[in-house]
Amino acid sequence: MKRMYSLIAIILIFLGVAFVAERKQQAAQEKVPTVGVLQLLSHPALDAINRGIDDSIKAHGYKPGKDIHIDFQNAQGDQSNLQSMSARFVNEHVNVAIGIATPSGQALANATHKIPVVLGAVTNPEGAKLVKTNEHPGGNVTGVSDHPPLEKQLRLIKQLTPNLKTLGIIYTSSDDSAATQYRQFKALCEKQHIALKTYTIASTNDVNQVSQTMANEVDAVYVPTDNTIASAMQTLVKNTNAKKIPVFPGADTMVKQGGLATYSINQYKLGRHTGDMAVAILRHKAKPANTPIDFVTDSDLTVNLKAAKELGITVPQSLINEASKKGELYK
Repeated sequence: MKRMYSLIAIILIFLGVAFVAERKQQAAQEKVPTVGVLQLLSHPALDAINRGIDDSIKAHGYKPGKDIHIDFQNAQGDQSNLQSMSARFVNEHVNVAIGIATPSGQALANATHKIPVVLGAVTNPEGAKLVKTNEHPGGNVTGVSDHPPLEKQLRLIKQLTPNLKTLGIIYTSSDDSAATQYRQFKALCEKQHIALKTYTIASTNDVNQVSQTMANEVDAVYVPTDNTIASAMQTLVKNTNAKKIPVFPGADTMVKQGGLATYSINQYKLGRHTGDMAVAILRHKAKPANTPIDFVTDSDLTVNLKAAKELGITVPQSLINEASKKGELYK
């Protein structure tokens, strides 16, 4: 009988120690902060932003999987996924939520008014009604803008297409960032007396037909920072190349996909800025309400010489030198 009591006592002690150890482990896990990252879809520009966010978090001393948990979710362009993934972040009480691209930021902002939300690559958060003002957000949302250097881009278009008569612009009508850039670009063209012909799409399914029509009616094409068109860039370039029409995209990654050239914000660096802001909030050094929207102003020249050769366009040596020294040159 004494042996039985001793055995029971040993078992109870063992279970008690195991329970305490498990509780300690759970407590340690609960102290590990969680950053939720919601990306609209997969394409080089948004992927580069996400890499920048990851590298920024690591640069601040965090080790993913050890002292921080990064819950990355990719909506693959599906609005219902954006909503369910945003709800997931709220339910798991993430410490900071990051939205890559305007629809992601809007989904997160609609899902919570308490959890800090950091926008990555939203052209005009104030215009998208995500903050009260860009200077004084006033709520739980702040972030980094991907507003492109439109004037520099237009000067580049004129320099590389000196005989330009009609410039086409194509964008997704439901994309707030792209629509904002369209209105601003249109105003610049009107000021400089450049004929601008507008084409809009609702989804990637429209790109083929609309771009075929456009290629027959314009001398060059400008594409703002548009996630839908970026994911169908190969289709657009195939149709414009067939008519020897150059495409000037808003993002550097779209030049690599077949565009001719652009001045643009480096998407990876934009991601680093986004990650820096998220960490400042995570460490309670900043609050979204008092953190102005960060407008990244540095821009680099990206040139695709292979595309230029196919289109029969001569790129001035000065631009080649500039892209080689401070930017990207694809041969």
